[in-house]
Formats: sequence, C-alpha cells, structure tokens
Amino acid sequence: MIKAVRGMNDILPDKTPLWQRLESSARVVLLSYGYEEIRLPILEQTALFERSIGETTDIVEKEMYTFTDRNGDSLSLRPEGTAGAVRAVLQHNLHNQAQRLWYMGPMFRRERPQKGRYRQFYQIGAEAFGMPGPDIDAELIVLTRRLWRLLGLRGLRLEINSLGTATTRAQFRHDLVSYFSASAEKLDEDSRRRIQSNPLRILDSKNPELQELIQGAPTFERYVDQESEQHFRQLREILEHNDIEYDVNPRLVRGLDYYGKTVFEWLTTELGAQGAVCGGGRYDGLVEHFGGEPTPAVGFAIGMDRLIELLRETPLNDMARGGNEPHLYLIVGGAKYYGSALRVAESVREAMPQIRLVTHCGSDSFKSQFKRADKSGARIALLLGEDEISQGLITVKHLRISSGQVTVAQSDLAAYLQKEFASL
Repeated sequence: MIKAVRGMNDILPDKTPLWQRLESSARVVLLSYGYEEIRLPILEQTALFERSIGETTDIVEKEMYTFTDRNGDSLSLRPEGTAGAVRAVLQHNLHNQAQRLWYMGPMFRRERPQKGRYRQFYQIGAEAFGMPGPDIDAELIVLTRRLWRLLGLRGLRLEINSLGTATTRAQFRHDLVSYFSASAEKLDEDSRRRIQSNPLRILDSKNPELQELIQGAPTFERYVDQESEQHFRQLREILEHNDIEYDVNPRLVRGLDYYGKTVFEWLTTELGAQGAVCGGGRYDGLVEHFGGEPTPAVGFAIGMDRLIELLRETPLNDMARGGNEPHLYLIVGGAKYYGSALRVAESVREAMPQIRLVTHCGSDSFKSQFKRADKSGARIALLLGEDEISQGLITVKHLRISSGQVTVAQSDLAAYLQKEFASL
C-alpha cells in the first residue's frame, strides 16, 4: 500500500467542517477590516527564500523542499508566505500605495512531525504595506483577537517586543556574538552554528539546557532608539485603550535583519512546546531588500493546524461536528423513477440554494434506503415511489422527531421545506 508522505496528512470528511469553520471565520474577519485576498504560487524561485529568510537559517539549509526543474532552475515549495507576498507586491507595482492583503494555504517544511507541526501545514497570513505607524500594528493585533473571539477560543496570551532599527540591532547583534562566543562550549550544535550567522535565534532556543545561559544574555531594551521606543509606547497605549492584555517579552525576536520595531506572538499552553499559534511583526526593510523603494510593512501568520488542535477542545467542535450532514435524503422507489427524482431534487435546490440534499443511487430496498437516510444524519427523508409518481406527490418523513409523515404535492414541496428550514 502506498501511504501519504510522513508529515503530510489527509484531512478526512469528518474533520473538514472544523477547517471550513476556521476558514470562513477568518475570511469574515479579514474582509471586515478591509483586507483583500491575494492567491500566491506554491512554488517559487529558491533564491526568493534564500534572500528573504537567509541562506544560513535552518529553514533554507535543512527544511525546504527544493529541486531543479527541467530548465535547470532551482525551485522550492514555499515554507512561508511573506516572501511571496512581497515578491508579488513588487512584481505588480502594488507597493506604491497602501495595501492590506491576506492569503491562506499550505506551506512546506521538512521538520520532525509532532502535534500541531507538520511537513505540509497551513497558514492564514495578512500583510499590510505602506503604513509606518503603530496604528496598523495594533489593528493586526485587534483583528486577531476578534478572530479568537469569533472562534470561541479562550486563554490565548499576547507577548510583544520592539526590535528597534537596523543600527541598534547591529550593536545588539555584536554584543550577542561576544556573549555567546565566550560560552561556546556550553552551546548545542545548532546554537554554535548560529553564533555568527543568526545569533538572535539562539535567544529563541527551546533547549532546556541553554535557558540559564540565555537568561544571562544581553536584552534588547538597552539598545532601543528613541524613534522605536516612541513607536512601541504608542502601540502599548492603543492596545491598553482597547482592553488588550499583553506581556512585554524582551526575548521575543525575529532573527532576520529586515525585521524591526514591533514583533508579537499569541501563545497557548495547551499544545506543549508548540505554544505559538500566531506570530507577526514589522519588516520595513524587506521590500527594499528585494530592490524596491523603502516601504513600511507589517504582517502576521496564523498556524491553522495548531488552531484546529485548540478548536477540537472547545464548544465550537460540537457546533462544527457533522456540519456536512445533509438536511434531506431522497429515497427512490426504483431505477425507472430516477429521472423524476432528479427533477424533484433540482427543483428543491433551485428554491433553496443552501440546502444539502442527497439523492439515493442504487437499487436498494426501501428498508435499506431508510437505514442509510438515518445514518446520514439527515433531518428529513423524502420518499418518491410508484404511488407518489402517479399522483404527483412526495412523502415527507421526519427522522429526528416523532411526528409521523405527511404527503405534499411535488409542486408545493419547496414551499413546505422552506418553512421547515426557515433558518437556512
């Protein structure tokens, strides 16, 4: 038997209602804030991620799915969405005006699969271009809070930090290299490799043996410039004015040079080591890094797989469970009546576009069809047999309540069902 690639999972029909609820909720919230959808390729030039994420990062060195196509070009499955969004904005000259964009879809990293972290994983991302102030940073945080509320999630905790400007980060980076180099023998292999290439990522290490050393490292608040400090203060004021609780975490970093000023994460304690469900921040230097004009930019990425794990434990799971169940199940009295059955079914769908109606196919007995109707979860069974066909009628039987059955004219069926399903 050929099985799915490790870490790339099937999402089966009994699970998809929860995903659909998350996707539709995200669309509603993002559109309500004026964000427009952009759909990005899954494949990009490898150089895009080497230049944006960094050639010496774990993602590029170890985790990307990269191959050479027939033309000799190096292509990679996207490991994240921001680089592709910036590439699209530049390629189509969208960066000359304020833009609020969002996207959704699969990303790929060859990591060790664990709960909430897979090799094919899904993200919802939002990117805002052309707005330099803390107001747009705050809007993204407020937007995510609204999504948590709509989904019924509780207990998510917000952490924020400021990474200053490129100049102050350079001094911070220099001092970090000196600090960790002096204790290099205490570092694990990954951290020793990062000392020169990406020392800020050492601060984000989850290795418990390094935590005491990391706690003694320089913290960024000593390096924050006046402009960044004012930006961060105004952000906090906006959040407090909107009753958003947060913790300032001086260890919260992004290890790439073009990130600056605001960074934030929403965290949970319900998923073990994979506690971050959403991460974001400003990357004012990235558009210029790719050859464009200096353009302020900020965004976030939500880990959909991790949110789904949280949603399984909330009341939303009960609401979403069975969300694909049909409302109606049409039982047919024989193959010679399938034409009439299809016509009846289409008339109902025409009048009620939101209805979910399953028409039985096959030569099963009435008893077997009723069993299938009941097992499907349908609320009502419609029966179309020889007597109904000859008289232009259809029998309606409730499956979830003891109210017997009624017979209505086929021409009146849609009106009857509209009253039964008035909430659709």
